[in-house]
Amino acid sequence: MNRVAAVNRETAETKIALQLNLDGTGKSVIDSGIGFFDHMLNLMVVHGQLDLELRCDGDLEVDGHHSVEDIGIALGDAFKEAISDKKGICRYGTFYLPMDESLAFVTLDISGRPFLVYDGGEMSPMVGGFDTELTEEFLRAFAMHAGITLHVKVLYGTNTHHKIEAIFKALGHALRIAVSQDPKVKGVPSTKGML
Repeated sequence: MNRVAAVNRETAETKIALQLNLDGTGKSVIDSGIGFFDHMLNLMVVHGQLDLELRCDGDLEVDGHHSVEDIGIALGDAFKEAISDKKGICRYGTFYLPMDESLAFVTLDISGRPFLVYDGGEMSPMVGGFDTELTEEFLRAFAMHAGITLHVKVLYGTNTHHKIEAIFKALGHALRIAVSQDPKVKGVPSTKGML
């Protein structure tokens, strides 16, 4: 099965070119123009065993909001295309991830019913050039366009960098579990017969 997708998205605010492989080896070439966000996406890719090539030219002279949100949209669109008919997948993925003093929990369902529940707790406003509020914006855009139900919670921690890093690593692991093929699953893993 070839679960890959390419998305090109261009607006007055951003220009994005993206290629995603759900059955990758953790390779990435990422340039969003926001160093910390690139680092987080790379962590998600490595821990999710995805392959991702991403280039975004955005209006960073305004701030990072449009770039981060639009990357979430494009990545969600690519995910939805790559996962295709969802036959044989595990569908659900759950992962707890410790990052030093922080602990994050991510659970998701490739349900076709997009939803986000996010509780990141208190965070510093910025990490490097990244507005930490954009963590939720990225996750919402990704979940809505990927068609997944996504729950994210930071259970505890004090360092904002560690909290966000734990979220992205846990998301990678949860996606890896959910998209994996289960030989016991015949067809779509739903009593409805579709997702």
